[in-house]
Amino acid sequence: MLKEFKEFAVKGNLVDFAIGVVMGAAFGKVTSAFVDGMVMPVVGKIIGGVNFSDMKLKIQDGSKAVMDSAGNVTTKEVPEIYIKYGEFITQCLDFVIVAFVMFLVIKAMNKMKKAEPAPPPAGPTNEEKLLMEIRDSLKK
Repeated sequence: MLKEFKEFAVKGNLVDFAIGVVMGAAFGKVTSAFVDGMVMPVVGKIIGGVNFSDMKLKIQDGSKAVMDSAGNVTTKEVPEIYIKYGEFITQCLDFVIVAFVMFLVIKAMNKMKKAEPAPPPAGPTNEEKLLMEIRDSLKK
């Protein structure tokens, strides 16, 4: 069982997959930094000086804790709750860029692959050879 696991773990496809996952994660971080630091500020400036990380919709007002005269909390603090749609837009743009680059990489790799030649036709089986001999001997 250990031998089978070792063969499985060092197969080319598994190692290639692991390398692809690590490279994809690193590429995702680079893309996020690019989009967050360079693309979104430019897009925000173009559409009127909007900072996408500040774009949010408040769905619940917050309140501070209420204490009585003895200093005991009578009502707990309630935080404000927001839907952060600006961050969602940024992450969607990240995804589109990563997906497009992966599409281009796979397309380039498929172009670089050489077309495998078609396998030669299989020769006649022993049964077919025997039938051909019988046919030929009947023709005589």
